[in-house]
Amino acid sequence: MSTTAPRRDERSDPRYARPDASMSLLTNVMEHSLDEGYAEEARRSGRYGSSRLPGTLRGKLLLGLGLAMVATILSMGVSQVQRSAPVAAQQRQELINRINQSTTTADGTQQQVAQLQAQLDQARRTAASGSGSTQLDLLELVTGTTPVSGPGITVTVDDAASAGTDLNNASPRAGAGFGNTGRVRDSDLQLVVNALWQSGAEAVAINEQRLTNLSAIRAAGDAILVNDHPLTLPYTVQAVGGPTLQQNFQDNAYGGLYLAQLKQEFQIRYDVSAQGGLSLPAATVGPLLNAHPSPSEGTKQP
Repeated sequence: MSTTAPRRDERSDPRYARPDASMSLLTNVMEHSLDEGYAEEARRSGRYGSSRLPGTLRGKLLLGLGLAMVATILSMGVSQVQRSAPVAAQQRQELINRINQSTTTADGTQQQVAQLQAQLDQARRTAASGSGSTQLDLLELVTGTTPVSGPGITVTVDDAASAGTDLNNASPRAGAGFGNTGRVRDSDLQLVVNALWQSGAEAVAINEQRLTNLSAIRAAGDAILVNDHPLTLPYTVQAVGGPTLQQNFQDNAYGGLYLAQLKQEFQIRYDVSAQGGLSLPAATVGPLLNAHPSPSEGTKQP
């Protein structure tokens, strides 16, 4: 009589269990990609491999209407830009023409002022002929109301070559309208002019603007004004004086030494050159604040 050995159930007997039985979930994830499940779901829903375009006539009509509206809006925008471009160019040209016309008018007015000033000077000399002529010449020289010619020096000051490119460079020199340290400031020109007077200058002019005791060198925004006249770069300072003027200016703490420091620290450009003959214009005379006739001989001044 044969006996059959009892059959062991490997699934129920822990001795025959798979070593990775406790990791069946991770094994299933690694053996079967999640993409298969997504693909199966897409096939069941009828969307796998199908187009996203609407299938009904109503959907197609709505899609076509939307595309037509988008195309119309885009074409209207392009047309508006094309129409406005010539108008903007025309307005810009008109503004340029107005600026040029105003500049021409201002230049003509300035020439008329110079001619009238010359006539006024001649009339004053005629009225002061005689003993008062010498005194008038001295006063005109002191006040800068007469042209001056003679030897002297020319000091040319200009912004650094990189001025305007490093606006974030903070410095004690930075201020309103002059945030870049490579810009020449009104205070720089003031110091240069004062150094010229201290060095023996008899007459000084900046960009053909004669300086007097009533002149002001100041800033207005990004511009530097002298006698309320805006200056353009480079700033040319001319001074008439004796033969020692150049050396005295170079040795002055606020002259050549100050300009050398500006060049070293802020790359501001400058040049000092001797001139054998300079011609400085007369200063524009403002209204007389107080005047009285010179007393005649034998009369007492009240």
